Amino acid sequence: MACISFAFKALCFCLFFIVVASRSTVRPKVFNVQRHGAKPDGKTDNANAFTSIWSRACKRISGSSKIYVPKGTFYLGGVEFVGLCKNPIEFIIDGTLLAPANPSDIKQDTWINFRYINNLSISGSGTLDGQGKQSWPHNDCHTNPNCPKLAMTMGFAFVNNSNIKDITSLNSKMGHFNFFSVHHFNITGVTITAPGDSPNTDGIKMGSCSNIQISDTNIGTGDDCIAILSGTTNLNISNVNCGPGHGISVGSLGKNKDEKDAKDLIVRDVIFNGTSDGIRIKTWESSASKILVSNFVYENIQMIDVGKPINIDQKYCPHPPCEHERKGESHVQIQNLKLKNIYGTSKNKVAMNLQCSKIFPCKNVELIDINIKQNGVKDGSSTSVCENVDGFARGKMFPQHCLN
Repeated sequence: MACISFAFKALCFCLFFIVVASRSTVRPKVFNVQRHGAKPDGKTDNANAFTSIWSRACKRISGSSKIYVPKGTFYLGGVEFVGLCKNPIEFIIDGTLLAPANPSDIKQDTWINFRYINNLSISGSGTLDGQGKQSWPHNDCHTNPNCPKLAMTMGFAFVNNSNIKDITSLNSKMGHFNFFSVHHFNITGVTITAPGDSPNTDGIKMGSCSNIQISDTNIGTGDDCIAILSGTTNLNISNVNCGPGHGISVGSLGKNKDEKDAKDLIVRDVIFNGTSDGIRIKTWESSASKILVSNFVYENIQMIDVGKPINIDQKYCPHPPCEHERKGESHVQIQNLKLKNIYGTSKNKVAMNLQCSKIFPCKNVELIDINIKQNGVKDGSSTSVCENVDGFARGKMFPQHCLN
């Protein structure tokens, strides 16, 4: 009897080992969209096929799922991919996803939208073609209250522990990538392209996000290369080429009630080439919310013929008149700002504009080794403008600083 008992236990142990080993080697199930009904003819709307494939991949219990978009042009009229999913999903795009040229054919705010997902990976050599050219003339909401709502290319909301790598976003109707309440997300090797005169085609826009990494990315648009909005914290940007565009912008901030602090930003090894702005922080005068912008580091930044290389604007007013004097000063507090090894050329004489709030002056602004010359001027003559700034400078300083 003892021998039988021992043999039974040994058999159970072996079966357990086999089950564990088999689980560890389970390969992801591949869903090739073309083999599951999607047509790469650039005409057939594949939205239903894509959402059906996503549903099956998302519900799969044993092992991860891989959705594969092969070479070819897959027209999509607008899709939403919604979790929560049972297992990680890898979305590989080697073909082209083509948006409708007519903006009214997209019946949602974002053309391709991911929501409530953990452990999502998007990669590939493919392209998201927003076909924005037909939409850009309608992007006039600051003058036309009846302007149509234009869709952003790809959005992420409540997506965590995820990443996007290598793909190209081309000619968005509005912004290219939009992030809201996204945490622990890596963006690397991405290319974002739209003409410099395409309105509101921000490259990457994020609000209420944390622990985001953006690296080895090329962005050229008609608006901000990267826009950092309310509630964004622990953002690390490195090895990014920006141009054309409006630079890397924090804000605008303070316009709406219940906005949150923006803090802990690091920008390193970035090149701004021909942009209207480089390092930019913009807050509304007479802001509706009292928030803090703090712990920002900009280091090893090259400016090539940039309109406003360093620009803190706490009297932001994109469409004047704004009646500044009647509205009052900004209530956004900027503090603990470090600018180190910023160099290159400025299109304009004012290379460093630090225009802070009178009620909430900028505090602890640190300037180290600044060397920005006015392009085309023999002596490189450029100037600084300071309002309500407290801080200190050291190292090489051109133009001469004007800190208190």
